Amino acid sequence: MRKFKTVISLFILFSFIEVKAQNFELGKVSMDELEQKVHPKDSSAAAAILFKKGKTSFEYHRERGFTVISEVSMRIKIYKKEGYDWANFTVPYYVGYENYNDDVVAFSNAVTYNVVNGTIVKTKLNSEGTFKKNVNEYWNEATITLPNIKEGSVIEFKYILKTENIVKFPVFYFQERIPINAAEYTTNIPYFFTYKPIQIGYVDLKVDSKVTDGSLHYDNEHGQTVNLNFNQLKSKYSAENIPALKEESFVDNIQNYQSSLHHELEKTNFPDEKEKNYSKDWDGVAKTIYADKEFGKELGESSYFLDDLKLILKGIDSKEEKLAVIFKFIQERMHWNNENGYYTDKGVKQAYMDKTGNVAEINFILISMLKLAGFDASPVLVSTKEHGMPVFPNRTGFNYVIAGVNIDGNQLLFDATHKYTAQNILPLNVLNWKGRLIKKEGTSQEIELEPKQSSNKFYTLMVKLDKAGGIEGKYRSQLTQYEAYNFRYRYAEMNTDSYLEKVENDFNGIKIQGFTIDNKKTNFADPVVQTFTFMTTNQCDIIGDKIYMNPMLFFTESKNPFVQEKREMPIYFGYPKSERYNISYEIPEGYTVESLPKPIKIATEGKELSFSIKAVFDQNKIQILVTKEINMTMVSADFYESIKDFYQKAIDKQNEKIVLKRI
Repeated sequence: MRKFKTVISLFILFSFIEVKAQNFELGKVSMDELEQKVHPKDSSAAAAILFKKGKTSFEYHRERGFTVISEVSMRIKIYKKEGYDWANFTVPYYVGYENYNDDVVAFSNAVTYNVVNGTIVKTKLNSEGTFKKNVNEYWNEATITLPNIKEGSVIEFKYILKTENIVKFPVFYFQERIPINAAEYTTNIPYFFTYKPIQIGYVDLKVDSKVTDGSLHYDNEHGQTVNLNFNQLKSKYSAENIPALKEESFVDNIQNYQSSLHHELEKTNFPDEKEKNYSKDWDGVAKTIYADKEFGKELGESSYFLDDLKLILKGIDSKEEKLAVIFKFIQERMHWNNENGYYTDKGVKQAYMDKTGNVAEINFILISMLKLAGFDASPVLVSTKEHGMPVFPNRTGFNYVIAGVNIDGNQLLFDATHKYTAQNILPLNVLNWKGRLIKKEGTSQEIELEPKQSSNKFYTLMVKLDKAGGIEGKYRSQLTQYEAYNFRYRYAEMNTDSYLEKVENDFNGIKIQGFTIDNKKTNFADPVVQTFTFMTTNQCDIIGDKIYMNPMLFFTESKNPFVQEKREMPIYFGYPKSERYNISYEIPEGYTVESLPKPIKIATEGKELSFSIKAVFDQNKIQILVTKEINMTMVSADFYESIKDFYQKAIDKQNEKIVLKRI
């Protein structure tokens, strides 16, 4: 079965086909659009984008330099009340620059159209429907709320986003969670800029690119108007009848597959200046990142922790113990402020004193401390799942940084921002394809983030049945690696009573006593072990002189998670995992076994998924052995049908009953 590389090739698509221009104009809403009751291609749609038109170009100012201007116009049809949210439209914009002015967003042409007594009535947006909100120190949001929204309304508006940060264009989305009838995006790029277009998703874009004449006008230092004429690359991307982006089970981040177009600055070549490379290759990316003072300079700081490092390493000789002690010290001392990024904010020294910082500050402190202790430690750039995948060399594809430590040729990964991580156990949203380890001298190395070792769940149950269908038993579970991390992340801070109430409900109303748990908030490299005794009266059915029960009791799966007819997105399992169940039943006196599930072992063609069950009866004991294995993290949607079929067969087998009959 093909793995992740197949997935990448499926959703990074480029198509260069000439297409006729379409005319999208605001202010020309038709009666047909207003009277339409349902979307012609998706009757379930609560709203639809009738057209979305975007354009990105440049302007120049003598003092500020170049500014990127992105203009977007949209017309949206509201079919149902559930679509009213589309009358509230938000544009985020960046305000955290040091060397640039803040981005600027301005809305215009915002109108709601309705039919009243057979006539089209327009309601314009007033100042009360425009809002700006500060999200954090880096981002603001501009929002409009269109007035007089009803079922059947058509709304339209335009916004312009201006930014002095020319490293990348704002992302243009060709797909949303509602259908889009037509979308068009045009870029006008002067010849002295080279941008890399990156298309993500499954929508086949039609592209028309050609060289045209361009011009810019600006005032010089004498107040005279200067006209600059040049060649530019004009590219028009378009698509029609774009389906809504639908949620599917087992997806890492749905936005990774939302059809969109990104532009990353690759190089500049201004007249009378040397060509400047931004992201031609990964080494170029590494050099530009390391050269930034909030990166390379901060990694070089160490004086602020020298005394603490000497203290925590006193009397420790082994490398393994030094590594563990330093990591635990930083993990316990530092507190993450929930800010991502690979640049520092207030700086490592201040963060260390405050005991709080962003991702870069915390893991830079860890890297610096490890280097001073003699380890080969380096920063590893990562893109979290919610940020997307850095498929091509670029500086903005990453939003996170962890620590990589090379010991005898083995690369170990650490993240001290989260309290339950361990060596090679990272936060789940960091397990996103590949990272990029970078060195001060400008070299870089691709780092595999997806775990190779299986994370396990082991369950052992000793169960005794009575003639009335009651059950009492002993339960023991052991969770390792990412299964242990996932448990700690979700439940370590939950109080015991609340946790046990959840388990009792999840296990179909059992009653728990004598609960113990080991390594819940300590020894993160060790398994989480739980034990308890339980009682239940609702796991068996008695019909006449027979008792029926599921061989896996409350672990039985009854619903296939793959229900849709077709699938486009890759199927994501997170990490390799194995589940093993050893369940021993003592049947009541006066009963024997009439039937047991027949043993079976099923697997996909390449054994990426496997399931087996074996049932043995001896004297008054039944032994059930079940194994489930997932041996990959992601697989192409090409194999959806076989995976869907595999799950259904495994579920059907789990639901075959143990039948006991009275002697």
